[in-house]
Amino acid sequence: MLGLGVAGVAGARDLSLSNDDIRSRMIAESIRGYAGNCPCPFSTMRNGRRCGGNSAYSRPGGQKPLCFADDVSPAMIEHYRKTHAQPTAG
Repeated sequence: MLGLGVAGVAGARDLSLSNDDIRSRMIAESIRGYAGNCPCPFSTMRNGRRCGGNSAYSRPGGQKPLCFADDVSPAMIEHYRKTHAQPTAG
C-alpha cells in the first residue's frame, strides 16, 4: 500500500488525497460551519422538506457555503493542500 512509508515527507497524508477527496472535505467543513438549518438546496428543514430556494446557497448576499463540487476551484484545492500539509517528523 503506497503512502505508509512516507511519514517523513511533508504533507504526505494530505498530498495523497485526490482532488475529489479534498472537494468533499471542503464541502463537508463548509456545511458543518454553517450555523443555520439550510446551508444548501439539498439540505433539509426541520419539517423534513428540502431547503431548495430557501437555502443560504440560493439566497443572494450573506453567507455562501460550499455545496457542490463546482463551488471548489482548483486554487481552493491548492490552498487546502498547502494549509493542511503535515509537518515532517523529525
